[in-house]
Amino acid sequence: MSETVLYNVDSRGVATLTLNRPDVHNAFDDAIINALIEKLELAANDNAVRVLVLRSEGKNFSAGADLNWMRRMAQNSHQENLEDARGLAKLMELLNFLPKPTIALVQGAAFGGAVGLAACCDIVIATEASKFCLSEVRIGLIPAVISPYVNQAIGERQSRRYMLTAEAFSSAQAQQWGLVHELVADNADLDGAKEELVAKLLGNSPQGIGAAKALIFAVSQKPISSDVIEDTARRIADIRVSEEGQEGLNSFLNKRKPNWIQD
Repeated sequence: MSETVLYNVDSRGVATLTLNRPDVHNAFDDAIINALIEKLELAANDNAVRVLVLRSEGKNFSAGADLNWMRRMAQNSHQENLEDARGLAKLMELLNFLPKPTIALVQGAAFGGAVGLAACCDIVIATEASKFCLSEVRIGLIPAVISPYVNQAIGERQSRRYMLTAEAFSSAQAQQWGLVHELVADNADLDGAKEELVAKLLGNSPQGIGAAKALIFAVSQKPISSDVIEDTARRIADIRVSEEGQEGLNSFLNKRKPNWIQD
């Protein structure tokens, strides 16, 4: 039996996390969720990992929740369902706040929780034929634990339509609303677009990227108060005197490559 979640790290420090259930359109269940959590924690704590790519095998990115899993959970108690939902919530939180840059490659359909996975990644590349759907209400459910991330990605106005109607929306619409950053013609072009972004990310300071990502979360949707202003001042002062901050400034001033760029 093949592994349902694949994980590997190449010599550049690019980790690839792959959903590998193409026979069921990469639908996920509690076992898949736990495996994804395990690999994300591994990537988060591995100093060799500089970029994480989330992708899947087969025709579709992911159909969302596995039918057998949903059938099983429908028979469980409220407490068991709460613990199960907390697992999915932990997965989304880990992916969203991973201290490394994340890239999602989306082909075919991304339904239900899969929209949440995309929304939690820093950069999303999709094909022109990709479709997204927040389909939960069709079967009497709600996109609960993914809603904070999806709402931030596409905005409240689009959420109020597409979470309620469960209409599919195109990758072009997803790009217009902010969920998708880049469109490519077809599946064959996903890797080329990914490699261009990876090259850009690997040219930047790993510490700087992590600090920039933390900065985004620190100031997002907050009023510009004296506390926020002071926090941003402290953040730039801290990183200026850090080892990588000093290396970056010195390499720039001396017109040489910083030590995080591999020859």
